[in-house]
Amino acid sequence: MEIGINLPVMAPGLDRETFLKWCERIDSGPFASIAAGERISFYNPDMTAALSAAAVLTKRVKVVSDVFVPMLHNPVMLAKQLATIDVLSSGRFVAGLGVGGREQDYQSVEAPLGRRLTRLAKSVETMRSVWRGEPVVEGALPVGPAPVQEGGPKLLAGSLMVESIEVASKWADGLCGFSFGPARAEMELQFEAARRSWKARGRPEPWLGTGFWYALGPHARAQLDAYLDRYLNFMAPVARESVKQICVATTREALKDALRHAEDAGADDVLLVPTTSDPDDVHRVADILG
Repeated sequence: MEIGINLPVMAPGLDRETFLKWCERIDSGPFASIAAGERISFYNPDMTAALSAAAVLTKRVKVVSDVFVPMLHNPVMLAKQLATIDVLSSGRFVAGLGVGGREQDYQSVEAPLGRRLTRLAKSVETMRSVWRGEPVVEGALPVGPAPVQEGGPKLLAGSLMVESIEVASKWADGLCGFSFGPARAEMELQFEAARRSWKARGRPEPWLGTGFWYALGPHARAQLDAYLDRYLNFMAPVARESVKQICVATTREALKDALRHAEDAGADDVLLVPTTSDPDDVHRVADILG
């Protein structure tokens, strides 16, 4: 099982020097990938810019979007941006795509909320057409650059529910899921739904990815709780408290157990999502992984 780590784009305190240290330490550590997520109505940096920078600042690890929400973007422009990341990473880019869960993000860019799964599939169709070099406008040149990976990067679905996983089997190469706990039963449910859906369509076995929040150090529990209060600000307080009770990866042993549960559930990879911008956090995780 591969283990990657997200950049702390959703945690407070991220600046240029901090970003540089995270990229350097992840690339030189026991990690398979570096990742970042997308929000609009939040304090995080733009994910396209962040992943482009990570692509240039690293040489070894995969560069993963965890996840882009295509319906917040023009699909032709997004195809151009993702192909650029693939070029900058020399073909190390993996595109996680999803519908997102925040209505405020859609409202901020005046994007409609309806039929999101259908629109996601349509966006993928458009992007793959662009990556094949098919002109968008008759008589015009193709939209470049051409991705390094033939046909475009691997596409993973940020799908958590069985219905959305079944729909994703039409276009995705696998999952980049998430489990709040993490909970082994939840991961097994998602992975089994993916295996079943991909098989029903006669497609190769899907890549099975998941992720979860973690915190380490003497104040880990308080750190995780403060992060969730900030990140889940769109939730009612009662709902946020429920999420806090589920999240348990706040000690070395709990993190080891969580990774073991993911592997036992059949995960091909796990993306660890930090709750601090402290670059020493990379060393803390690396020490656990050995």
